[in-house]
Amino acid sequence: MTPAVLTPILDWLDLAGIAVFALSGAVLAARLRQTFVTMAFFALVTGVGGGTVRDLLIRAPVFWIDDPWVAAVCLATALIAWFTPVRLWEGKGFAYADGAGLAAYAVLGSAKALAYGVPPIPAALMGVITGCVGGIIRDVVAGRPSIIMSPELYVTPAALTAGLTVAGMLAAPLAGFDKQWAWGAGFACGFALRAAAIRWEWGLPSYGGKPET
Repeated sequence: MTPAVLTPILDWLDLAGIAVFALSGAVLAARLRQTFVTMAFFALVTGVGGGTVRDLLIRAPVFWIDDPWVAAVCLATALIAWFTPVRLWEGKGFAYADGAGLAAYAVLGSAKALAYGVPPIPAALMGVITGCVGGIIRDVVAGRPSIIMSPELYVTPAALTAGLTVAGMLAAPLAGFDKQWAWGAGFACGFALRAAAIRWEWGLPSYGGKPET
């Protein structure tokens, strides 16, 4: 089963998410004072990592292999990071852009999984994987703690986005509305939660049990 999944809207969401995540990888390499080769590698692995894992899991062709634009976008963002000072990409503005990329990728991943016949709950998890795994790979390669090891709301907004996208797409034929409304609602709610977490430093409670001795 190889359905045509992307529409112009999801195409733009896909490229926007790739660009934002690739830039976050390149900027991290810049902060670590790495070479351009390392910067380009970080940009590529962060931009396509989550989508690659998703496609392998749902047995779809890996999305960026036959697409002439994806790798080019990643390398272009690495060039941007190379020729601009790191301070331009610091602060909460870039965090908000990353949150938008996270929500966009969660919409795309869950929608694509549903289109490939994946059941609803695994399809939503594919949205979370698409949004989060690239950053996890980036952090592991860089040897730094991943954001999923902190209570900050990051995976939760991706899960909200993916869950609403899946629920909306399943309800769309029954309720008589276009599935694009589900994509928009999922993106808006997930991004709003991530933005609120950035603005007010929201986080989840940590495990309160006593450690074993």
